[in-house]
Amino acid sequence: MRLTPEKLSGEGDDAGLIHFIDTAFKGRSGPERVGVAVSGGGDSMALLHLAWRWARLADVKIEAVTVDHGLRPAAADEAQMVAAYCRTLHVPHTTLKWDGTTATGNLAAAGRSARYRLIGAWAAERAITGVLLGHTVDDIAETFLMRLARKSGVDGLSMMDVNFEREGIRWARPLWQQERADLRDYLRRHEVDWVDDPTNEDETYDRPKARKALDVLAPLGITRESLKTVGMNMMTARSALDHYAEVESRRLVRFEGGDVIIKTRCVPPVPQEIERRLLVAALRFVGGGAYAPRSDALLELDTALMQGKSHTLAGCLVTSDRDEMRIAREFNAVKGHEVALGHVWDNRWQILGTPATKATVRALGAAITQVPDWRETGLPRASLMASPAVFRGDWLISAPVAGLKNGFDARIVADYASFLLSR
Repeated sequence: MRLTPEKLSGEGDDAGLIHFIDTAFKGRSGPERVGVAVSGGGDSMALLHLAWRWARLADVKIEAVTVDHGLRPAAADEAQMVAAYCRTLHVPHTTLKWDGTTATGNLAAAGRSARYRLIGAWAAERAITGVLLGHTVDDIAETFLMRLARKSGVDGLSMMDVNFEREGIRWARPLWQQERADLRDYLRRHEVDWVDDPTNEDETYDRPKARKALDVLAPLGITRESLKTVGMNMMTARSALDHYAEVESRRLVRFEGGDVIIKTRCVPPVPQEIERRLLVAALRFVGGGAYAPRSDALLELDTALMQGKSHTLAGCLVTSDRDEMRIAREFNAVKGHEVALGHVWDNRWQILGTPATKATVRALGAAITQVPDWRETGLPRASLMASPAVFRGDWLISAPVAGLKNGFDARIVADYASFLLSR
């Protein structure tokens, strides 16, 4: 908190909103440079205007950023509109481009990941350590209904985090208690224009359907506010489950090379939900996925393992014996991935050693035949084939995990415990 009650009192009816910006980030003091993600819609334009007013009062530097997703021709115009308005406020603005037309699979998830990645890199480059997002109570309620339709559990029905870290940046949602309609009233009072995304009325998408459903459900007492409360209750339950999953991981989880081994027969036994969390964390840690696999995919995995079969899921190869489950990287998921020596490979491996000219890091693969003592590692052949190795062209220089070091070593720079947090 940077603003005194005296400073806030001078902002009249808007003092409460500015206070939410002032207290957006946890801790006694927030970032010295703050980014504001602005799409041009009403919620984000209200956030921008409030952040601008707060920054002037708190003597903090802010910058705005817009991601042009390229999915609609008007997206570029909307980014230009935001840039033009920022110029009137003397707020630096950057437009980042993402070609959403090339995305595959779940477009919404791909877009969300791209926005975090692009904005995170932009913020790091600008020495911005905190970014504000414009989500409202409407977003919380709509997301709850959409996830309810997908039969989500505690994690899916939990309210979105108000503060979190991702891409090495702190993120905050200061307007999570505000209704969309109230923010539009704020914009009208201050004569700020915004753009209504036409997809918000297109009922081929789930969110507009959820928005209309809220109006129908209101007479039953199922309102934006009540769904927010349920989401908060779910978040409390999720926090408790995260805690006990972390506790049980110390007892049941161990690591071999890049593999995660989970003990499946133990005394006392583990509740099924905790076991699921340990497995999902392992799949994300090994496979690098931003989100947990869907429940039907986990059910297919469970069925295969009960039949004594190995199974691939989320870029991982999963095998099981009587007492343990092994989650290893799937070779096919990394066989085309190559980075220069010194860079992190596959989101979690770093090769240490003397720099070698034109050396690159890629999966060991079929070159395992050039490692005579790989069996002495005790690791499965499939795991070693998916482990990092140093090559110069087709010449294998080092395969540290497989036992061929030649002056190099490999370490994992990702943290399994962080994947236990169901975010």
